[in-house]
Amino acid sequence: MSVPDLNLSADPVELTAALVDMRSVSHDEALIADAIEAALRAQTRGFEISRFGNRVLARTTRGLPTRVVLAGHLDTVPIADNLPSWRTNSDDEGDMLHGCGTVDMKSGLAVFLHLIATLDQPAHDLTLICYDCEEIAAKFNGLGFIEREKPEWLVGDVAILGEPTGGLIEAGCQGTMRVRLSAKGIRAHSARSWMGENAIHRLGEALTRLHAYVPRTVDIDGCEYREGLSAVAVSGGVAGNVIPDAAYLDVNFRYAPDRSEEQAFAHVREVFASDLADGTLTAQITDSAPGALPGLTHPAAAALVDAADGKFRAKYGWTDVARFSALGIPAVNLGPGDPSLAHRADERVPVAQIYAVTELLRTYLSA
Repeated sequence: MSVPDLNLSADPVELTAALVDMRSVSHDEALIADAIEAALRAQTRGFEISRFGNRVLARTTRGLPTRVVLAGHLDTVPIADNLPSWRTNSDDEGDMLHGCGTVDMKSGLAVFLHLIATLDQPAHDLTLICYDCEEIAAKFNGLGFIEREKPEWLVGDVAILGEPTGGLIEAGCQGTMRVRLSAKGIRAHSARSWMGENAIHRLGEALTRLHAYVPRTVDIDGCEYREGLSAVAVSGGVAGNVIPDAAYLDVNFRYAPDRSEEQAFAHVREVFASDLADGTLTAQITDSAPGALPGLTHPAAAALVDAADGKFRAKYGWTDVARFSALGIPAVNLGPGDPSLAHRADERVPVAQIYAVTELLRTYLSA
């Protein structure tokens, strides 16, 4: 397939549509990476450009006092009969661009590419990171590969990820941890249930504790994070006439970024302390990703907040800002689109938000 031509200086809405129309489901980002690489090489000046797998990297080295990293992923979730893109204009919603990836996050990526090509005199050195496989398991995440193999490309004073935020700054992100609570019993015929110990019944107290759990709310840099501890899966059972000897309950803890992973696990163990102490349950971490502090007091991040007229909020979900935070780089999410529409068959982004985020970032990157 021939590589599509992208005009990075074109209207950012048209550029969004062009990116959306290139299918790029996770693990299939070669075509869009080829197109972006070709456009950057042909239409930008003063940028060092590097291709690393299906990751396209570009940066300036002008010796400016600060560096801003703009990072966005190329991949989408599987197509849901929502390509090619199309546009509607209604009294209810206004001017909207529809299609897979319009929200998550090709509109944000289009904004970054457009600004890279059209900023005349940026006030900061710029790094652009276009990476693959964000929508699937973390082991495939292209930003992780860059962090391990080309870490010098992630150096900066502030990082902006183009995740959908409705055009508002969403600072930091919460951590996420899944813990499996396992119960053991003794198998027996259900007609003689007293001869066994029912492992499923042993999960009862844990479920009661979850139902009564009161989540913590914490304010960090003016961002309010609300934690949550929830059962997300339960399994057990052998047959319709057997007392089960094993069962488990998966618990997801979404925690504020003032907790470390170790502190988060300690809190989960505290909630179920009596069940763990008497051996009714055992606890094992099955998945974990740390949160990211908002870092809005850093001068480079504070200047972005000023450009956004002081409008910001906490990010509840986990995003790759956590990777930058772990490197000591303040990071925020900022992009067009309602995150609740991401991954849906009716995914769509307001055209006005694409323009608004473009101008917000143009102001910030030029100031």
